[in-house]
Amino acid sequence: MNNRVVLGMYVPTNSRFHRLDPRAKLLVVCWYVVLVFLAKTLGENLWLTLILALMIVVTKVPFRMYWHGLKPMAWVIAFTVIVQLLFSSGGATYWHWGPFHLTSGGIADAGMVFARFTLVILASTVLTVATPPLQLADAVESLMKPLKIFHVPVGQVSLMLSIAMRFIPTIFDEVETIMNAQRARGANFDEGNLWKRAKRFVSVLIPLFVASFQRAEELAVAMDARDYDPNGQRTKYRLLEWQKRDWVAVALMVAVTVIFLVCRSLTTMGK
Repeated sequence: MNNRVVLGMYVPTNSRFHRLDPRAKLLVVCWYVVLVFLAKTLGENLWLTLILALMIVVTKVPFRMYWHGLKPMAWVIAFTVIVQLLFSSGGATYWHWGPFHLTSGGIADAGMVFARFTLVILASTVLTVATPPLQLADAVESLMKPLKIFHVPVGQVSLMLSIAMRFIPTIFDEVETIMNAQRARGANFDEGNLWKRAKRFVSVLIPLFVASFQRAEELAVAMDARDYDPNGQRTKYRLLEWQKRDWVAVALMVAVTVIFLVCRSLTTMGK
């Protein structure tokens, strides 16, 4: 087993979360993400953090693997948090210089953005860790079946999702390989300020884009060679079956939502 997991990587373990129907797992995680975006107070975010920690424990995948998988997204999270800190207004002003200012409202917004980014990324990783890409695509297709009435290409959407999720870990591995090759040639990605480090990553992005386009072309040729018809009728080797444990998972999310609303009510009454 690798020492880290990233979004889109499946890690097989014999956990209760793994044994759930993929539709139940998708509903639970999407439900959780909605609650994350609805959270506005510290108490609500702490409650959702506790629920996510329990989900991670249930998957039986060590937390350090999630942590190592979260590191590649640290730059995106840090950039967004810094923008919120320096450009958000509201509340008391602690520091001001030109267009930049540090306020209590900006600190609160930055904390909220950090919490949302982290919780959403980890929750999505929990879903992909416990669900193979093909099962996840089948779950999306099953849940989107009602949209066929409106002529939405549900099958093609699920196929694109499965391909995208399948190649996310491959792209991360490709980035690591390219960076190691650049380091072997004397490149150093850890020296200099933020702008100099960003410029050094150009030498990584160009071969990464080239390799990604080549991989996409090879996949398209392989699908065409197998006479793939996006509008054709497809059969399933494994049929999805909703069981009692899936209802239990949904019921637990209902309980989580009720406690979430109680926390919000108590906060409102406290004001």
